[in-house]
Amino acid sequence: MLTETRLAELIASAVSAGLTVATAESLTGGMVAATLVQVPGASGMLQGGVVAYQNEVKERLLGVSAALLESNGAVDPQVACAMALGACAATGARVGISTTGVAGPEPHQGKNVGTVYIAVALDGEAQSYEYHFGGDREMIRVQAVQEAISLLEQVIRCAGEQKL
Repeated sequence: MLTETRLAELIASAVSAGLTVATAESLTGGMVAATLVQVPGASGMLQGGVVAYQNEVKERLLGVSAALLESNGAVDPQVACAMALGACAATGARVGISTTGVAGPEPHQGKNVGTVYIAVALDGEAQSYEYHFGGDREMIRVQAVQEAISLLEQVIRCAGEQKL
């Protein structure tokens, strides 16, 4: 569960580690950024976010390759990585977090409902993670936000430890 205390600790840790964060969201439509800004002090680490629901926006604002989108579709681990890196490039943030997936109610481009890719980028390197969530559209989106925040916590924790 994402409590205000947990989010406040994440923000304090990011600020302490000197990390700035940006989001690139398709599936979650801005919910990750909205969750982070619920807590006072979020401006100390959150640079901004891009809601890139359409492929053209992924290309234009996040620099995702049109060829990659054409060959793999938007729900893809490489696209998630490109989105996270693009969020960093667009905002100057050191950390980017992205979400792309199928919330339903129908499968999309051969991917089942609940298939989600979340990527996190740090200093120009990105890693994506695949999830298969259950439930309705809203439940899938909420689960994706929770996992994105968990990944963000892990990256911030690791970066903070390296700083010591």
